[in-house]
Amino acid sequence: MSKMVIQQPQAFAMATTSNQWSSGICDCTKEMKSCCFAFWCFPCFACITAKEAGECLCLPLLDWFGCIPPATMSLRASLRQRYGIEGTLCNDCVMSLFCGPCSWCQMAREMKTRVQPITLINTRPH
Repeated sequence: MSKMVIQQPQAFAMATTSNQWSSGICDCTKEMKSCCFAFWCFPCFACITAKEAGECLCLPLLDWFGCIPPATMSLRASLRQRYGIEGTLCNDCVMSLFCGPCSWCQMAREMKTRVQPITLINTRPH
């Protein structure tokens, strides 16, 4: 007599961390709510994003006083360090200077993506 063993597939957790940005600098339209908010009221969007990153709400206002936006560049470097994203200060400087609003949108998307880095995967076939 043979015994039949039946195993039910189990879900498992997979961490979704990477040493790269989860979205590109020009992927603003991937999250239309943030994209529209940044387009219509960029100063408010930047201040709220800075606050969500744990910085002073008024930090982005410093960008108006310099040639290179210091707040954008420093927050971008801080998020790279926090999440282990590869990059350089030179790249952060270029993105902050020439792609400021897109850089803020990218940082906001990154923080939302990294808030819940666990994904449950169901291994049961459909």
